[in-house]
Amino acid sequence: MSTRAAAVADLDAIMDLERTSFPTDAWSAAMMREELASPHGFYVVVEEAGRLVGYAGLRAVRGARDADIQTIAISAAARGRGRGRALLNTLLDEAARRGVHDVFLEVRADNPVAQALYASEGFAEVGRRPRYYQPDDVDAIVMQLDLRGWAARRAETMGVAASDPATSTGKGWC
Repeated sequence: MSTRAAAVADLDAIMDLERTSFPTDAWSAAMMREELASPHGFYVVVEEAGRLVGYAGLRAVRGARDADIQTIAISAAARGRGRGRALLNTLLDEAARRGVHDVFLEVRADNPVAQALYASEGFAEVGRRPRYYQPDDVDAIVMQLDLRGWAARRAETMGVAASDPATSTGKGWC
């Protein structure tokens, strides 16, 4: 598995996954192309054996105090192995590098797996948008993350993991 910055050359593969993952409300290729080219966007892809199996995007205007997770999608065959969490963490790391304080996202009310992922990273529900996802008439749950708190918790956890030989992935204890 490798994660790298998305490029416009990835557009066809991203759109294949977009249409498969979001069959009733997929973004258009033109919208995705604009996101990939935007200076305010940060998009990454995950590849396995040379095949794109996931992508994610962040919109974070430089100098702004808030950012939005635009999308995260993992192919059905690659789900359940931590790739979504890894992509989310990559986006949050970039938001922190850009000086963001709060990260927002919308998640479908009928997607408990994604809701649980976001909640496990510290996102909290702050509102709902009724019938946001069309044509399905599904509500959007608006979630917010205090990014500075997330970064502090992560640094603390990583500091503990790095100093604990039982959880370390470093050399020396094998």
